[in-house]
Amino acid sequence: MKQTLTTILLGVPLVLAAQNPVIRDQFSADPTARVFNNKVYIYPSHDIDAPDGNERLKEWFCMADYHVFSSENLTDWTDHGVILSQERVPWGNPEAYSMWAPDCVEKDGKYYFYFPNAPKGEARGFAIGVATADRPEGPFTPEAEPIKGVSGIDPCVLVDHDGTSYIYWSGMGIRGARLKPNMKELDGELQEVKFPKREGMPEMPPMKVGGQVMEGLPDGFKEGPYAFKQGGWYYLTFPWVRHEGGTETLAYAMSKSPLGPWDFKGIIMAEHANRCWTNHHSITQYQGQWYLFYHHNDYSPARDKRRSVCIDKLYFNADGTIREVKPTLRGVGVTEATSRILPDRYSALSPDASIEYLDTMNRFRGWETILPGRQSWVRYDQVDFSKLNDAYVVVCAKANANTEFCLREKSEKGRIIARIPMTVVSEMGPFRRDMSGQWITLTAALDYVPKGISDLVVTAGDEGVCIDWVQFKNRPHYFSAVTTPTAQPDADGYIRRWMLLEPIRQDIRSNVIFTNTWLEDAFAKTWFKGQQTLLPRDGQKVKVSAEQPDGKTTSQTLAWHALDSENYNVKLFRFAEKWGQQTYGSLFWMVTIIDCPEEMAGVRLAVGSNGASKWWLNGEPALLLEGDRRMVRDDGMSPRLTLKKGRNILRGAVINGPGLSDFCVRFLDENGIPVTNYTIKLQ
Repeated sequence: MKQTLTTILLGVPLVLAAQNPVIRDQFSADPTARVFNNKVYIYPSHDIDAPDGNERLKEWFCMADYHVFSSENLTDWTDHGVILSQERVPWGNPEAYSMWAPDCVEKDGKYYFYFPNAPKGEARGFAIGVATADRPEGPFTPEAEPIKGVSGIDPCVLVDHDGTSYIYWSGMGIRGARLKPNMKELDGELQEVKFPKREGMPEMPPMKVGGQVMEGLPDGFKEGPYAFKQGGWYYLTFPWVRHEGGTETLAYAMSKSPLGPWDFKGIIMAEHANRCWTNHHSITQYQGQWYLFYHHNDYSPARDKRRSVCIDKLYFNADGTIREVKPTLRGVGVTEATSRILPDRYSALSPDASIEYLDTMNRFRGWETILPGRQSWVRYDQVDFSKLNDAYVVVCAKANANTEFCLREKSEKGRIIARIPMTVVSEMGPFRRDMSGQWITLTAALDYVPKGISDLVVTAGDEGVCIDWVQFKNRPHYFSAVTTPTAQPDADGYIRRWMLLEPIRQDIRSNVIFTNTWLEDAFAKTWFKGQQTLLPRDGQKVKVSAEQPDGKTTSQTLAWHALDSENYNVKLFRFAEKWGQQTYGSLFWMVTIIDCPEEMAGVRLAVGSNGASKWWLNGEPALLLEGDRRMVRDDGMSPRLTLKKGRNILRGAVINGPGLSDFCVRFLDENGIPVTNYTIKLQ
């Protein structure tokens, strides 16, 4: 929990991701969800590992404080940090680790936080306290004493439509009582209750208890009451063990009165399939939809005392009864395509596919989706593509090299959004021929962008693939389309208008090969027809031939693009991302026309490039930048040149291996001053 404490100390709310579980950096349980100020706030308990030396709590519930989380879209959750800890409760035992399920309600602009804790000294059992705040995220100030007459755990408060408030708790059954208007005291006389004798335990003296037992509930263990009102009915919901030796379900009863008697109706959620012993919940309406907030031990499969909050939609029948909720991994909320999408929180999965923990030593890292073969797929519903604009996709995956998988829309046979070959590597470095067992980040261009909200499907190729996450990204505006006949160099003399050819594939694993001899040979090869004479049109295609290391010749059909760079340095890597998949190991060709109003003698061509490059002016070599270079302004300077009056053709070629690629070009006069009094054309 050190990360959480750091967040609190710095005062910076931590934003958590979507999907079930919704709280992904710490254990959380017993979620009470409330709507305040058009946001949903979750007040859960906080499971932690037992402190060193405390054997009693190692396999039991261990809770020392409370956090609060908020969201406007049920997808992005902000952790506001600790709002109350056991050391700050005046009446509580500061070493009890017993801050179990809480609740929070608002009345007349004040927020009341109800929580159980073990009292100090010799006091037995649990008491329930109140802390108050002026904001739903606190800070909360606890009262000096707990509520008199309430002995138990799991408080819940219902503020009725007429302003009357009722408190419910677990203790000697599920009990309920009306609260006084101050929200801190029971309204009514306390009754002396004698505890039943338990075998092997000393007899407990009687104590004074308020409220009444909630009548009409089924036999069997019950706890965690949560009460709410909907459509003229009061609902009392609670975890319930319906079979001897079983685990908790979520069940409910209905009444026309806030304190019953209750008419038991049945199950809201069945027992967890993995026999996680507890479930605990709340039911809240937000923006017209009802939701069930509950917990499960997703991040702690072997220890069901370390739980995590989940959310699923809940629906009512016409007669007011509640439909059973089936837990999902996908959860609720719409996921922005520009956020990380986790296919392991799937909506549907092919029969042969599966999910596994990424790291069994740190399960908060999440899961991977394993798609073993061509028939394998995973579907993730409710992705919002509407904010994509000039986008590409990034995928964290692992598979054997030379396989391909696809992103599709709606179904495993749906329209292809992107094809992702495992030999295309970006954002991680150079090519790697054997991808098995290695997570690697891949980028790919989009074939198609869905409209609005749709479902995303990943389908595997012949050899299968493992997926960690998928994320769509909008490119910054590195380039804009040419819309005017001419352009000028910028204020510093840099040429920004170019005709760029899509990258030519190269098999370059290291830039150390960029010697003078190797480069002269590479740039002298005839890659395409008209290499030193062509003045291409925008969109014109050329056939490019390249000899590979194995001696075979491969060909590509590539297009020219007329572009204005948004930066003084022309970012070839970003150009390749958008107009070609060869982002690394690439050879780029570029051409532009310098139109001078008069002859300019004694100028020098100043170039910076990443990596090596060669430049020609009017068909004659002007400058070679050899070696493994980084793009530096004026890194290379040509001998003195003459720009003719009228048209001058400037060509360049940049070659790169495992690294980003860009270049910047300008002319300087005899005094090192940028030359700017000319126009730039592409035809």
